[in-house]
Amino acid sequence: MPISEMQLTKRQLLGGVAAATATLAVFSTAQAAVEMPKPDGDVDMAAVLKPGELPEMALGKEDAPVTIVEYMSMTCPHCAHFHTTTFDEIKKKYVDAGKVRFIIREFPFDPRAAAAFMLARCNPSKPEELSTAEQYFPMVAMLFKQQQTWAAADDGRGALLQMSKLAGFTEDSFTKCLTNQKLLDQVNATRERGSKEFGVNATPTFLINGKRYSGDMTVDTMSALIDSLL
Repeated sequence: MPISEMQLTKRQLLGGVAAATATLAVFSTAQAAVEMPKPDGDVDMAAVLKPGELPEMALGKEDAPVTIVEYMSMTCPHCAHFHTTTFDEIKKKYVDAGKVRFIIREFPFDPRAAAAFMLARCNPSKPEELSTAEQYFPMVAMLFKQQQTWAAADDGRGALLQMSKLAGFTEDSFTKCLTNQKLLDQVNATRERGSKEFGVNATPTFLINGKRYSGDMTVDTMSALIDSLL
């Protein structure tokens, strides 16, 4: 074999080694970037899962090995980010596969967030009745996707009315929902319970198999946590 060809082969070999090393480095960096979230406390999941003031808004099998309870506020940008970038993928990967039961609980930080929760809880055609999970989750998703449209609007009521009409509300059913004092009291009671009994003081907060986690999570981060529990 000519020396030039041998040198070329060596250069190719060295180049291949360098490329492989770079690939491993990138892989290691990617792996290191997915760090397991650290809990900020323990919770009694048996107590967490006892019935509250409102019917549970849940998706997934009741006997799923992992239970996630999310306390959130509808005007919280971190909550909106989680639900527009992470929730759907987690639902596909784990909830629909029977591995996770996902529960949403109300933790409004302001009157506008409370109003948004009330609208999600109301049946649009019969506002005196509560919505089902099949109505609740799509309403929450829509409000989060359009959060900037209504959460900071000068006319909050008008902005929420326009959003609600997309979900089937009329101005009359919208008004009846938002003047339901019992429902408002129940939403506030849900928040108080989360705060007093389970140490929730920020949103989003996730109670997952006996541990409490605060802050937004990416798909990779939550997936890593769920996988560690399966």
